[in-house]
Amino acid sequence: MIGNTKLKDVRDTHLQKILSTRQGYSLSNVTKLMNTIKAMFKQARISRLISYDPAEALSMPKTTQGTRRAITDSERAMILKTAETHYAGLMFLTMLYCGLRPGEIRALQWGDIDFERQVIKVTKAIESGSNIVKAPKTFAGNREVPIPNVLFSEYLRKKGNPTQTIFTQLTTDNPHTENSFSGAWLSFLRAMDIEHGAVVYRN
Repeated sequence: MIGNTKLKDVRDTHLQKILSTRQGYSLSNVTKLMNTIKAMFKQARISRLISYDPAEALSMPKTTQGTRRAITDSERAMILKTAETHYAGLMFLTMLYCGLRPGEIRALQWGDIDFERQVIKVTKAIESGSNIVKAPKTFAGNREVPIPNVLFSEYLRKKGNPTQTIFTQLTTDNPHTENSFSGAWLSFLRAMDIEHGAVVYRN
C-alpha cells in the first residue's frame, strides 16, 4: 500500500507524484528512488499481486548533476577535530550530521530548533545568488531533522532568541552572505590543513 491506497489501486499518477517531490535532487538520488519503485512493482506483477505495472512508464523529474562525492573516514576525522576549535565548527558539523544545505544553514534561526523534541525544523532557505529567504523548492524540502546528542549540548549552551540567526559572520554578527559563508569554509579548510601538518607560508 501507498498511504491508504491498496497495491492493486496504485496508478502511475501516484508514483509520478512521489518522484516529483525529488525535483531538484541529484540524478543519483532520483535514479535510486525510481529503480526501487520499478523493482517493487515489477516483482508485484510477476507475483500476480497486480495485473499491470504502474511504474513501467514513469518519467524522471528534473535533476541536478555535480562532481560531489562522499567524504572519506580520514576526512571526517579531520573535520571533527578542526570543528572543536574553529568558530564555524558547529555550523559545518550541523551540515555534516543533519544534511542541511548552505542556503538552509544560513537561514536557520533559534526558533527553528525544537529543544523539547531535539529536532531542526527546516522550513526555509536563502535563495542562491541573493539574500532572499524563501520556502524550500520542493515539498520534500520541508522536513524535521534529528539533532545528534554530540551537537545538542552545544545548541543548548548557545540558545538565543527565536528570531535570532544561529550562524553569523565572525566580525559583524550579521547573517552570512554567500561570500562570507564561502570565506568561513575556506577558513575552516585552512585550519584543517594546519591542524594536520600543512606548512603555511606568508601570503
